[in-house]
Amino acid sequence: MIKLTGRLVCKQIEEADLVRQFLPEHKRLTREEAGCISFEVTETADPLIWQVEELFTNKNTFTIHQERTKASAWGKETRAIAREYKIYEIE
Repeated sequence: MIKLTGRLVCKQIEEADLVRQFLPEHKRLTREEAGCISFEVTETADPLIWQVEELFTNKNTFTIHQERTKASAWGKETRAIAREYKIYEIE
């Protein structure tokens, strides 16, 4: 399995507003993907930071997810927002 854990870090409230606007659809589409075991993006106590936890069945399904994400409205609208992620392969 492939696990991603980390943070989405906005520089300003306008970026956070983009996350709030586009995140619901991004979550819905991701959770419907083949190979998605879990997908959580949770706002933290800091309104500019979200905790991200993803789990996919294998590297292939994770790669497909990343490709779809880059081409999506979410990917395009939030591409300038910093992502601090670590990706692990787990048994």
